[in-house]
Amino acid sequence: MDNKNKQPLNVNLDDEPYPSLSDYHDYEPNLEFDDSELHQSPDDIAQSIEFIEIESCATAPVEDFPEENFEDLAEACEENSYSLMYCPSYPAVDDSTTDKFADIAKYGIVDVKGDDSVGRKIIVVYACKLPPVKETNHSLLLSYLISTLDKYVEQDYSLVYFHYGLTSKNKPSLSWIVQAYKAFDRKYKKNLKALYLVHPTNFLKIVSQIFRPLISAKFGRKLNYISTLAELNDEIPLDKLDIPQEVKQHDKSLSGGSAVDPTAFGNLSIVPSLPTQQFGVYLTDIKKNYGLVIAPVVRQCVEYLDQPDALETEGIFRRSANALKVKHLKDLANLGKPLNMEDPHEAAVLLKTFLRELKEPLLTYELYDEIMQFQCWDKDELLRQVQILIMEKLPEDNYTVLKYIISFLSRVMERQDLNKMNAQNLAVVFGPNLVWSDNVSMSLVAIGPINMFTQFLLQNHNKIFMV
Repeated sequence: MDNKNKQPLNVNLDDEPYPSLSDYHDYEPNLEFDDSELHQSPDDIAQSIEFIEIESCATAPVEDFPEENFEDLAEACEENSYSLMYCPSYPAVDDSTTDKFADIAKYGIVDVKGDDSVGRKIIVVYACKLPPVKETNHSLLLSYLISTLDKYVEQDYSLVYFHYGLTSKNKPSLSWIVQAYKAFDRKYKKNLKALYLVHPTNFLKIVSQIFRPLISAKFGRKLNYISTLAELNDEIPLDKLDIPQEVKQHDKSLSGGSAVDPTAFGNLSIVPSLPTQQFGVYLTDIKKNYGLVIAPVVRQCVEYLDQPDALETEGIFRRSANALKVKHLKDLANLGKPLNMEDPHEAAVLLKTFLRELKEPLLTYELYDEIMQFQCWDKDELLRQVQILIMEKLPEDNYTVLKYIISFLSRVMERQDLNKMNAQNLAVVFGPNLVWSDNVSMSLVAIGPINMFTQFLLQNHNKIFMV
């Protein structure tokens, strides 16, 4: 591809800023975590089965309490009048650097799977991938879990926990579970919109009961017990998840021998045969059917979000939207009809969804391997390398759409004092929706360089993009 007579993007930083509409600013709601129960007296808490005496049971390995005899666990936790709030202090969480997480990360215990249908990040935890207790530094494991979640808890997210595979060999001690619960404080619970516990057992349910004094009613409503993969698919399409084979086999045994094929599930609202289709197609299809490089739905979302009051919405692109309204808007867009958006979060989710559901990522499969090497490039050559990749290797139509979106996101960054969306935050949101591999599902290993590459694009957009 030639340079298409591209000139530096005109970004005049001296222009007058948009008029402030802070009086109409969409500030984040109050924290959802209700800690009123923490102020109960020990005697009040002792009247309930859901209290725990740390000295008698927290140090015992979980496997000492077989699932079929979970009443013993409740009795052991009820012997003395100490609730979780009176637990002795635990060692501080290890402040290890990312490099030191390599021994934990290699197991793939945690993964991040892009966004769900309403724009929430999907974080997945696999119990079957936990290494044996004797081989695990659980303090480091907790640090790793916290470090992973810290990248995403400032936006709405869903958490999926596959419980199958937790055995006597890899179960952490109950004291570690208590420490982990204490470590994941309000910051982590606030933007968690749904917690799916897949293939729960009696043990998992009784542990949930033990923690009830510290769980608010609002948080309790986020908890979902999921018995089968087919049931999970009603909430999160299985084709978005890398489900371990042993979990599939376990689900098959629960379903009477009928295995679930994740590829058989998908977004049934997409009908690729429609000539007006905009979601789930190639950019070339949109250009052919509409005579436009930039899809109408992308332009409508950007024009709606480009209004000052929308640009100043706190947490824009980090909040989810009403699922039914988003689906309705997608259906209208796929019919080629104009959209009536009533909330900035609807437009934000719709824009992310369009990018995520393209048949090929905007930055293309071909460039994936090069982007994965971004962190290895010479710092003095970064700008030139990215310019070559974007200007010379990206197809012209992809370049046009990318420039349009990055240019808009630069205007979002100009209002970061109010919307709290700087380059790093936007990169976390948009990176996984701009590039992914055609043969490897998105993983934590891939997300790092993708996000850093996207952040570099945003911070240097006026040097990279030409007109």
